[in-house]
Amino acid sequence: CGLRVSECVELVWSQIDLNNRIVHIRGKGDKDRIVPFYQGFEKELLEYKNSFWSKYAVDDHVFVNLRGKQLTSRGIQYLMDKHAKAIGMHMKLHPHMLRHSFATHLLDNGADIRVVQELLGHSSLSTTQIYTHVTTAQLVKAYKKAHPFEK
Repeated sequence: CGLRVSECVELVWSQIDLNNRIVHIRGKGDKDRIVPFYQGFEKELLEYKNSFWSKYAVDDHVFVNLRGKQLTSRGIQYLMDKHAKAIGMHMKLHPHMLRHSFATHLLDNGADIRVVQELLGHSSLSTTQIYTHVTTAQLVKAYKKAHPFEK
């Protein structure tokens, strides 16, 4: 969903609307936003809630550790590193990379930058523009599509 790691660790079940596939986020500066999630993920969340979470959780935080307490930012970093090693990735991962990928994929697939700004919870469009790296292939494709001499 492109959440900040701090938003992820603070997430509680009441913020998740499984029927409408929406997460209600209170972000930086206590700004509220809604972020949709993909079809099918609600089933994965329910499976997680009915298995691991219900076995360990001591409060309503969605993501908990083996002691049932909410995960920390560092805990998420640790899990990402652990899973990266398990699949043979030999690079340092950081949770913000997922947020970055979320924004980049949306923009690469034609999402309006203002929509991406809203989904990420950025107050300034210039912050969102950091994610607008353009590949050479994208430049050539846009050029061929838009330039009058290419038609």
